[in-house]
Amino acid sequence: MTALHILIVILVAVALTQTAVFLTSIYLHRGLAHRSLVLHPVAAFLCRLLLWLTTGLRRQEWVAVHRKHHTYTDREGDPHSPRLLGLWRVQLFNVYYYMREARKADTRCRFAPELAEDRLDRLVFSHGWTGVGILLAVLCLTLGVWAGLLAMALHTVLYVFVLAPLINGLGHWGGRQNFRNSAYNSRLLAWVTGGESLHNNHHALPRAAKFSVSAREFDPSWALIRVLAVLRLVAVAGAMPEVS
Repeated sequence: MTALHILIVILVAVALTQTAVFLTSIYLHRGLAHRSLVLHPVAAFLCRLLLWLTTGLRRQEWVAVHRKHHTYTDREGDPHSPRLLGLWRVQLFNVYYYMREARKADTRCRFAPELAEDRLDRLVFSHGWTGVGILLAVLCLTLGVWAGLLAMALHTVLYVFVLAPLINGLGHWGGRQNFRNSAYNSRLLAWVTGGESLHNNHHALPRAAKFSVSAREFDPSWALIRVLAVLRLVAVAGAMPEVS
């Protein structure tokens, strides 16, 4: 591949990763897990479709694991606490801890009963590997086989093995704090995690649709939410933090 092809592959992978990051933060996290947003049915369907293609995640599983994390934050029962498991174990094996918890029927039924599989899940969205496979096929057809495989591999590494573990691991290990809890903020990482690395703020105000509480903090997902609100594709339902 030429230098141009490599650059295109990197840009495509980053675009896919950031798409997955925003979908996770806005739809799964703020919309479903904490109900701080209400998405228009069309927007909600598009989020489910794009998440299916870029991650293969099942909404009930993700929401249940996250709600359990908030219930048992950094104590026995937390699915992915670096305080219990160690920072590097969470950073390197976060996907394992997530899958281990997500597969527990008790976790899903207890923490996300309202998100039990519907007809769309049974027909389409519960088949995560199919969605990821379709995206891979599209990438190979548009970029070429090797470029498509490389773009998908890089996207997977960035989303699954870098950004998500940084939120769950470093976000409960060290950084800045505006509030007294066991989570931490990283203003720098927030730029590439859709605002999710403003983790101390979120644990203090879990129902807030906006994660930044200071003019020195930037929540990229909130900027996109404001655009979607103007288009009437989303409405803010949760409390709003006061910015200092």
